Amino acid sequence: MVILLSVTLYSKDYSKQKEVKVFIEKMVKEHSFSRWKLNELFTNVTLQKRSLGIYNPKYREKSKVVKGLTKISHKHGSWTRYEKNLFTEKKIDLGVNFIYKHKNIFKKVYEKYGVPPEYVAAIIGVESRYGIKRGDYPIFDVLTTLAFEKNRRSSYFKDELENFLILTKKNNFNPLNIKGSYAGAIGLGQFMPSSYKHYAVDYDGDGQRSMQQVSDAIAGIANYLEKNGWEKWEPVAERVSFKGERYEGKKTGFQYKYPQSELKGLKTIYKWSYKQPVYLLKLDRYRFDELWFGAKNFYVITRYNHSVYYAMAVHLLAQKLKRGYKKKYAKVLR
Repeated sequence: MVILLSVTLYSKDYSKQKEVKVFIEKMVKEHSFSRWKLNELFTNVTLQKRSLGIYNPKYREKSKVVKGLTKISHKHGSWTRYEKNLFTEKKIDLGVNFIYKHKNIFKKVYEKYGVPPEYVAAIIGVESRYGIKRGDYPIFDVLTTLAFEKNRRSSYFKDELENFLILTKKNNFNPLNIKGSYAGAIGLGQFMPSSYKHYAVDYDGDGQRSMQQVSDAIAGIANYLEKNGWEKWEPVAERVSFKGERYEGKKTGFQYKYPQSELKGLKTIYKWSYKQPVYLLKLDRYRFDELWFGAKNFYVITRYNHSVYYAMAVHLLAQKLKRGYKKKYAKVLR
């Protein structure tokens, strides 16, 4: 049965809520906000049920079962299902054209941060389809809903709301005008407000750090990866061979790191000069497992999103963009 999320919206006055009053007082005392402006903001908030449904099952709706559909077993094949719509020819071409259009920015950002253009572009592709799908949810309403309605991550979202309001104040943004994802992420790279605080860059020099601007977004993502330990010229991941169809050897995932000498019976399919300990990564297909070695740079990508599948999707998309760029424009990216 497919689970859908309710999108019914209604306005709510949060300014009278005790927890919100405490929050407002904190913003006034610690960050010099105007009390009456904050009260005005919180007086008319549109409750975001779709956002809340992610973290509180009470706000989810169950759809009707559609008859006649073939039932598919989901015991295996999670990676196959995950990657299905990521690597279409149309999407890869869209990414190649995005890099070409902004090639001068990518070149300068690479020279400064050492992060290859294809990896920055791949993250933008996965996060917002190269800026086409940045989200149309009102971020202030989303974060207020998630901060002050009962859900398992309300404390986290209260911090994000604080960071969001500070961000709008510093950059002279109207908090009611900023749109993004149903989880509160903003811009081409879908930065949460806390990431904005630490990693956003005013690359175009207009006095604002805006992930809605292409140049700032490219630089911000590269800055994020560089600050989390990206190593220039080092590889990201390489596929390895093993005996059998399913790997049941050592524990896999970015939580586990092994000296390569301990990984007997595993051999990279292509040349692999990386000598440092590696992460052992398993991708579940319908009939077999794919096994990969992950270098430190793979781990760095998981700092952007704590998922092996996400990081692998970024890596593989980056490689496809690099090859596609060379094929279409007869030039290397860097």
